Amino acid sequence: MALSPSGSVDPLLTARPATRSPEPLIDANPPASPSRRPAAVITGASAGFGVEFARRFAARGHDVVLVARRREPMQRLADELTAEHGVSAHVVPLDLTQADAGDRLLAEVVALDVDVRALVNNAGFGTYGAFAEADQARIAQEIALNVTAVTLLSRLFLPGLLAAGDGVLVNVASTAAYQPGPYLAVYAATKAYVRSLTEAIWQETRGTGLKVLALAPGPTETEFFEAAGSEKFKVGQMLSVPAVVDVAFRALDRRDTPPSVVAGHRNKVTAVAAGLMPRRFTLAVAGRLTGE
Repeated sequence: MALSPSGSVDPLLTARPATRSPEPLIDANPPASPSRRPAAVITGASAGFGVEFARRFAARGHDVVLVARRREPMQRLADELTAEHGVSAHVVPLDLTQADAGDRLLAEVVALDVDVRALVNNAGFGTYGAFAEADQARIAQEIALNVTAVTLLSRLFLPGLLAAGDGVLVNVASTAAYQPGPYLAVYAATKAYVRSLTEAIWQETRGTGLKVLALAPGPTETEFFEAAGSEKFKVGQMLSVPAVVDVAFRALDRRDTPPSVVAGHRNKVTAVAAGLMPRRFTLAVAGRLTGE
């Protein structure tokens, strides 16, 4: 039963059960032969978390499909993973902000004939600055990558991951998902969306064997701050990329993987506190950390 903000039943919010949309015409997970290795599709695989996730999955015997705009760093990573772990590493240069990117990636994966057992939606970026002065085209790109691509790729690959019986879906959110981010307004909003979407998928797929996780890193030693133009951030001590990915795999290795996990003890405390403190106080603190 859906309630209006006043607490009464709102017929406009009381929806009938949604009909299932047709499954993609292309199956991302055709029946596997015993000799095929499981594969992980990883976006944002040219740097940072994407590189580390690729290394971890390769070390666990997964073939990898590396997805990002920059071919050269991905090719170097692919060569490294093949040499060190004997896996197949495929490079797919792709701009995920394009409207047809999801369908194109799925078609590439099918053409590669890999047995997809994991999807890591890691690609994303933020932009520092006052919202009133933000470039509209960059806002649209940020939403396209951080929200639309994550949503559509999750939807496109989810049927195959469910069919596998032991699939993994990791969507990289942020500690910014736990409170609004002045001067990072769009980024924080997109990461709140990612966390909410992922936790909903977690609940919908319980008992299927699929592991679903929203990973919320705090400030980490990646290219994020440079790309965001955020040299003014007062972020304190940053975590290393391997330390954050360790947190993700510890959660995935649990028998009952939680819907989301925050990397770093201090970040966990901050995330919990953000939900308990008065909103004005939380915003004031966030503004001091990220403001001019």
